[in-house]
Amino acid sequence: AGSRKLFFAGESMRPHVLVLRAAGSNCDVETAHAFSVAGGEAERIHVNRVAEKPSLLEETSILVIPGGFTYGDDVSAGKVLANELMTRLSEPLLRFVERGGLVLGICNGFQVLVKTGLLPGWNEQTPSCTLAGNLSGKFEDRWVWLKPGSSRCVYTRGIEKPIYLPVAHAEGRFTASSLEVLDRLETSDQVVFRYTDALGNDVGYPGNPNGADRSIAAICNVSGRVMGMMPHPERHIHPTHHPQWTRNASRSRPDGLAIFENAIRAAQE
Repeated sequence: AGSRKLFFAGESMRPHVLVLRAAGSNCDVETAHAFSVAGGEAERIHVNRVAEKPSLLEETSILVIPGGFTYGDDVSAGKVLANELMTRLSEPLLRFVERGGLVLGICNGFQVLVKTGLLPGWNEQTPSCTLAGNLSGKFEDRWVWLKPGSSRCVYTRGIEKPIYLPVAHAEGRFTASSLEVLDRLETSDQVVFRYTDALGNDVGYPGNPNGADRSIAAICNVSGRVMGMMPHPERHIHPTHHPQWTRNASRSRPDGLAIFENAIRAAQE
């Protein structure tokens, strides 16, 4: 990777976060708020503005593709935005990643990152993995447990126990073209989260809400600085977000907040 540089927002001395939005994005406000709570300065910018001025990517530390249903998930979830990014912003995006910029894709953003090839980031001619339709055949909206599993990923530093986050998707099933691809993801330490129970044990449906291969819920690239995940950490950054918050008043830290705080710390390195 190239040399990294921290970009601040004005005079605030808070790392600048660019939250990319497009027609159909619907989690951009919540994601920007999560980064603000974590110590960043988040700005929501439409993809057309970035295409008009690609230097915006050179003036930020963290790029985020939030959840939603960009362009109505026409063709397949995230595909249109992925094509738009690679036809209009391919070189600036690759330079951003090469210099060590942080990229986070959540839900629809995960779908986009996989379909651009930024994940798993193996410079493949033919994509080796994708996000397919849930095996349940329906939209899944529930809370799930996630077991961390990558020492490479900067977003999960210090997260050692399963965390509890919500999912909301119809095409969230991570699937690979072969067992060899899944093995490679594991041996290269790129599997960030798996669906489990509260103790970290393997589960079937509904704990694995979409039937993902090997229960994979999130992956990163080999640098650990580009991550995509299906669950929504921005929906659990305040204690009252938890569905049983009145019974769990003793929980000191909302589980999703650590992911955003880790991103801010990684940007400051």
